[in-house]
Amino acid sequence: MDALTPQDLVRKAYAAFNARDIPTILTTLHPQVRWARAWEGDYATGHDEVREYWLRQWQELDPNVVPTGFRERSDGRLEVTVQQVVKDRQGTTVFEGVVTHLITPRNGLLGQMDIERV
Repeated sequence: MDALTPQDLVRKAYAAFNARDIPTILTTLHPQVRWARAWEGDYATGHDEVREYWLRQWQELDPNVVPTGFRERSDGRLEVTVQQVVKDRQGTTVFEGVVTHLITPRNGLLGQMDIERV
């Protein structure tokens, strides 16, 4: 079986995130992944911290992220344009808009996710 492209990994990871399927997401992430914690700040590092961060986040928020565009940057990072809708647990939209995620591939997996501030 051929390895997934970074774009395929992002699509798989984000679809699993929207389905709250952590085991599938983790198959796309490097074991030492650094994932930006937009909700808390700093990074979650490694599968356990990422899992714990998302479980905490999902207790308070209902985020949905859909990648709508990809562009490879000269430094090797993948720029992912994301349509994001975040609701609170009562269903009120707290954020809706386009966000740029920067993915750093690592050994055929997603190694780091940063959020680009505009």
